[in-house]
Amino acid sequence: MGSIIVTGSSRGIGKAIVDRYLDEEWNVFGASTTDISTWNDCSKYTHTILDLIDYKEAIDFWVDSLEKLEKFPQVLVNNAAVFIESPISSSDESWLENWNKTLSINLTASSYLAKKVIKIWSDSKVEGILINISSRAGQRGDTEEFAAYAASKAGMMAFVKSIARNYGKLGITAFSIAPGFVHTDMAIESIKTYGEEYLTQGLALNTIVPPEDIATLAYRIGTGEFKHATGQTFHINSGSYLF
Repeated sequence: MGSIIVTGSSRGIGKAIVDRYLDEEWNVFGASTTDISTWNDCSKYTHTILDLIDYKEAIDFWVDSLEKLEKFPQVLVNNAAVFIESPISSSDESWLENWNKTLSINLTASSYLAKKVIKIWSDSKVEGILINISSRAGQRGDTEEFAAYAASKAGMMAFVKSIARNYGKLGITAFSIAPGFVHTDMAIESIKTYGEEYLTQGLALNTIVPPEDIATLAYRIGTGEFKHATGQTFHINSGSYLF
């Protein structure tokens, strides 16, 4: 089996992706802002605390340590993200602070990590696979207080398209997954506040997406089964919008 890098691995979509790859006997190198004990007894999982606010030094150190492995991971999943409320009515200073933090973590840090990894893949002639976990917000927009989140997720999809166009002939492929509401801690809090009907209104199905569905898709992409769909965005949102 292969090996994979997953950011934001401690919970939600990231944890589901880690679980799926571990079930398939892959070696997983995960990272999140806090230490975790979920896979302490699993020899195939290695965890790193990674704070993407000061992303360059942290990513440089992490990638340098991964490069010392006998075999560098051939799949990267950029999943770590923040979801910060910043309405237009907020002060200029507050809006800019939250905008810059959101884009720095969600878009710039993920793209910088991908840059480092892709350089290693291309230099080593590895057929690597980049998977960016974007969002339906990047495709259709979001409420105005989460405009920065939507912009960051749209940027992740555009970055994937650029990588796919420029590195495909080197054997490197890139994909985006754009979930809608997913049954994670964040969605559960929304359900408590607004009720489940709020999250399912306008959907073609009467349930929101389980994180395991996204993990299955991420696994299939990571095995190389969708090579000829490079650059594409996979929408998984219970029929929230249809193309």
